[in-house]
Amino acid sequence: MVSDSGESQRNQSVRSARVLLASNRGPVSFRLAAGGGELTASRGGGGLVSGLSSIEADPGEAVWVCAALSAGDREAARRSPGGRLDRSGLLDQDGGAAVRMLDIDPETFHAAYNGVANSTLWFVQHMLYATPTSPAFGPEFAAQWRAFEAYNRAFAEALAEEAAEGARVLIQDYHLCLAPKFLRQLRPDLRIGHFSHTPWAPPDYFRILPDAVAAEILEGMLGADRTCFLTRRWADAFADCCQAVLGRRPAPGQLGVHSLGVDAPALIERSAQPDVARREQELRAAVGEGRQVLVRVDRTELSKNIVRGLEAYAQLLRTHPEWRGKIVHIAFAYPSRTDLAEYREYTASVQRLAKEIEVEFASPEHPGWLPLMVHVEDDFARSLAAYRMADVAVVNPIRDGMNLVAKEIPIIAQAAGRSTALVLSREAGAYAELAADAFTVNPYDVTATAEAMHAALSQNAADRAARCARLAEAGGALPPQKWFSQQLEALEEL
Repeated sequence: MVSDSGESQRNQSVRSARVLLASNRGPVSFRLAAGGGELTASRGGGGLVSGLSSIEADPGEAVWVCAALSAGDREAARRSPGGRLDRSGLLDQDGGAAVRMLDIDPETFHAAYNGVANSTLWFVQHMLYATPTSPAFGPEFAAQWRAFEAYNRAFAEALAEEAAEGARVLIQDYHLCLAPKFLRQLRPDLRIGHFSHTPWAPPDYFRILPDAVAAEILEGMLGADRTCFLTRRWADAFADCCQAVLGRRPAPGQLGVHSLGVDAPALIERSAQPDVARREQELRAAVGEGRQVLVRVDRTELSKNIVRGLEAYAQLLRTHPEWRGKIVHIAFAYPSRTDLAEYREYTASVQRLAKEIEVEFASPEHPGWLPLMVHVEDDFARSLAAYRMADVAVVNPIRDGMNLVAKEIPIIAQAAGRSTALVLSREAGAYAELAADAFTVNPYDVTATAEAMHAALSQNAADRAARCARLAEAGGALPPQKWFSQQLEALEEL
């Protein structure tokens, strides 16, 4: 048994972090060698991690709390006291905050992550349900929701243990929407922010959720001192849901809006590396000389609207046959959430449609012309190579919290001496900043999207260059470091 004085000393040593970040996925992941034994560290994946990993922090002052996602992660957490890892010793390219990995029971994690976060909350916020048949909330969901509460409590307890008196805590995304209230109950001295990287559904759609669940989500997020979103549109929708469900709106000053942009210098530097040059050479050889290139880069996520985008491209070739042989569509559709049946089926539908387009437009009149090139193997260097070649970028999500691809492509294209036109869905968060210089599309309107592609391809060079320059400037205006520091400063001012 630990004595009272020993427990006090332990708490004092643990409660040292002045800045804390919490997210489901962390900045490092581990692979366990066959047969156990050696652990190999690599940088964590996902857009949120990519954005936040570049943030500088003193390991003695900052801690990143995340979940152990793999057998290697869980083993690394077990081997480290309290799951606490010093990231600067793991990866040469990473400094920054220490990492605390939570070894949450795998069944609890699966129910919370796949059952609630990805199969329910994601579908609500992106308005993806086919409502005549789904969802149907019964006993199985009730059990999953209890797991989701336990998962959020585990994060709150870890943050409470790590945080110094009056520390600032930034809790990230819909996976952890209950954690702010739980943490507030444990540590009322802390200054807590919650940030949603997804869109927010309007009240009529949000109230698909069971009434008690909808209320608990809103109350959980309002446990933060500041509840923040990527655009004013999403923040206003959240406030409307609070009014509809709770009968009150957030307190004055509680809602925050912080757009997120690209770390342009770092991305440009990465795009100049030899592996990118090799991928570009391969892609150019496949495209052929003198052809314009349309580029899209997505995960095969239901909200990304890849199928309608490919249908629009096929419609473009049908209604404007003058483009046949003169354009190539490079589409990267990287697998996502393959443990969910809906996502496996969607990936298969993308591949089927791509094959149909290839067959329909193959023609002896245009020897060597590949109308469509679809790649499903995740390859960041190849994505950057395509960015450098893009004459038109296609970003047409059904709904998206932001969509950084819309900001990345103009930045990289301009750095490569090219100009890119942007076809952009009005339902992407990035639309709030980029609309003036993009070709706007309704993501459900295949015909109009095809016409927007035609207009973008037909744009004169001077106009395209001027628009691309403005898009690139806007895309790099709020890099992750600035985004992060603005939120910390807002908490400091409370």
